[in-house]
Amino acid sequence: MSTTPTQQDTPTAQTETGAETGWQVDDRCMNCNIARAYAPGMITFAEGGRYGGLSKVTRQPETAADEEKMYLAAHACPTRSVHPPTGPLTADSDPYPVALDDAQTVYLCGHASPQTYGATSYLLRRPDGTAMMIDTPRWRPALARRYEQKVGKVTDVLITHLDHVAHARRYADAFRARLWIHEGDLHSLPDADHVIRGTEPVEIGPGVTAHPFPGHTEGSTLFVADDTFCFTGDAFFWSNGQQALEVAHSVVYDSIETLAESVARGAEELTFEWVLPGHGDFHHLPAEEMRERMRGLGRRTATYPAEPVDYGAVRY
Repeated sequence: MSTTPTQQDTPTAQTETGAETGWQVDDRCMNCNIARAYAPGMITFAEGGRYGGLSKVTRQPETAADEEKMYLAAHACPTRSVHPPTGPLTADSDPYPVALDDAQTVYLCGHASPQTYGATSYLLRRPDGTAMMIDTPRWRPALARRYEQKVGKVTDVLITHLDHVAHARRYADAFRARLWIHEGDLHSLPDADHVIRGTEPVEIGPGVTAHPFPGHTEGSTLFVADDTFCFTGDAFFWSNGQQALEVAHSVVYDSIETLAESVARGAEELTFEWVLPGHGDFHHLPAEEMRERMRGLGRRTATYPAEPVDYGAVRY
């Protein structure tokens, strides 16, 4: 979902009351959903929840855990629109990379880029002490060093689809890692090192498989690790609003019919417990329940008509 926001020279802070006190979200917000996902119940939709509108702070943090979530949101926000009451963000408040699961297998990278419309990126630790990066955060050499210091040598950079490629080559070169993309989206990353072809699964490394999943784009690809973690890009996501798996039915660049077929096939062929999207919320369920949720999503997606692209209609 690549769109470049309009940056304003003098951002205006927004809270529920409009008062410039406490935590704030300024009006550079691009409605990418990442801050709402990381600080749920505190950062929420602005009125209408439309693309180009604002998120807002509707509840100030009340506990130390709340405060940690707000800093997660602030250091992930692609437009740096989330501000603490103490003033500008400082490096010592940056929590990233931060483990998502108890086993510390998957880490959130934070530092989303406006060039990927604020997509979430991940680090996947492997048993041999190496790691893989799935999609990429904003490019900073210091971040590349920081990630490897935390999770180990990054051997592969895996790109889920064409509009998450912005910083891929730089990270791959910094890590001296292999860079992967599907042939359907190769025109967006012609210097990729490894090209996934066709529709059959491809082993990326022990326990990690690429599953071509066309629909959102022709080359959309899921990466599934250990039958547990499913990195979905923009193919599907968990919607907190719907309390269900969902597709961005109004943001489809290839074919909604093809996406419905991919979801239906994936419901039978894929086993995973975590849905880890680029946009939307991540979520954990037992594998069999996740399979049933996928089947339900497949049935719903088959009823969605083709329609013009409308970011504001995404059901986060």
